[in-house]
Amino acid sequence: MTSPKAATAPFTPAQLGTQILIGWSGSNPGTGRETAFLLTYSLGDGSDGPEAGEQAMRTALGRSGLRVGGETLDASEHPNLPVKLLVQAGQAVLTLPHFNAQYTVPPEWLAVARSEGKVHGMFATRPWPAAVPGQPVSEELLASFVGDPEIIGTSAHCLMPVRTLG
Repeated sequence: MTSPKAATAPFTPAQLGTQILIGWSGSNPGTGRETAFLLTYSLGDGSDGPEAGEQAMRTALGRSGLRVGGETLDASEHPNLPVKLLVQAGQAVLTLPHFNAQYTVPPEWLAVARSEGKVHGMFATRPWPAAVPGQPVSEELLASFVGDPEIIGTSAHCLMPVRTLG
């Protein structure tokens, strides 16, 4: 019975630390289809340390209606889910109640997102201090993080419809 407590536990935005977005496209292991992915993670630099940040992220995701460690949620089937993705002018804008960020997406990501009409969002609760803003992230480093079963199992996953202004 800890899930309800985790979803309502108090946290401050400062505990989340620096929140980062990174996007890539590739074959989805579950479907085999080309998929646009968008990873949200923390550097683990929150006000009370990485462990408190991880718990704060779990709480924030739970309050947003996302399930950590569960099946992939399809946001198109849950219109009241407060997880929104806007793709416009080469930018992905992700909005959740605790987080709002903009990311310049690679052209290949944009093409896949438009053709598929949705993006697989992965919301990591575990910090990733190795992937800092302004520094390139190699495919190998990215694959080692997002492919780690421990990271996958402690993340929330959501298929987000691609929305545009036009």
